[in-house]
Amino acid sequence: MRKRLLIIEDDFDVAELLLIYFKQGDYEVSHAYSGLEGIEMARLTLPHLILLDVMLPDMDGYDVCYTLRQVAFTRYVPIIFLTQRDERASKVAGLTLGADDYITKPFDIEELWLRVGGAIHRATRDQLHEARSGLPTGTLVVEERVIRRESGTPGMELIFTIDNFAAFRDVYGFMASDEVFAFAGQTIRESVQRLGTSDDFVGVEGDNFVLMTYCEQPVALVDAIRAGFQKGVQAFYPDRDVQQGGVVVHSGKSNAYLAPLMTMQAYVYS
Repeated sequence: MRKRLLIIEDDFDVAELLLIYFKQGDYEVSHAYSGLEGIEMARLTLPHLILLDVMLPDMDGYDVCYTLRQVAFTRYVPIIFLTQRDERASKVAGLTLGADDYITKPFDIEELWLRVGGAIHRATRDQLHEARSGLPTGTLVVEERVIRRESGTPGMELIFTIDNFAAFRDVYGFMASDEVFAFAGQTIRESVQRLGTSDDFVGVEGDNFVLMTYCEQPVALVDAIRAGFQKGVQAFYPDRDVQQGGVVVHSGKSNAYLAPLMTMQAYVYS
């Protein structure tokens, strides 16, 4: 699965170098020139990692990092600072705000590549980010529940499941099912961006998605997520499966059966 990388950097030459290098490395790369643009783009794309310049035209990178760490949607995205400052105090300031690493300009592009890959790998290895979708998982989901419960305004928590996901995986394999899972996560994220709030949280537990929302119209949000998934998931099936309404499991055997096309269901967490 391609990893999503967001670069927040106002130096055109540096940004161009990073864009070309990481795109060639099969990253899905987005770029913002300012802090405010970067904050909004982080919410829209939910990257696996953010490369953040400290010196930006509208606000410094520390403020950007602080803002991202206050919003549930981007609270757990790994951040690597890029800066010309090399003072220990500057590094401590960045790391204290929740940055994962700190690289001083001019930097070695190959070393940066390794650090980016290492930070993403650690997040998935330590079960902080789910590998297929890049969404928070494990202890981060638990922490988010605690934060909301202690705030006194937990909002509504919904669990989304993919019906007939296991049947699709049995027939078409793990690579195809991983792409479906990533698509499901993207569908939920995009629907929340349109209809949810900036304080909404999307995570993963097992093969299920967790949505904690303060949306005033949760039914409309759930309907949009389910409709978006149902429409888009057909692209993952061969035409014959779509035409017959499902996939034949154990084809040619006495216990063969037709598993319907995948759909998404939502349940209120209690």
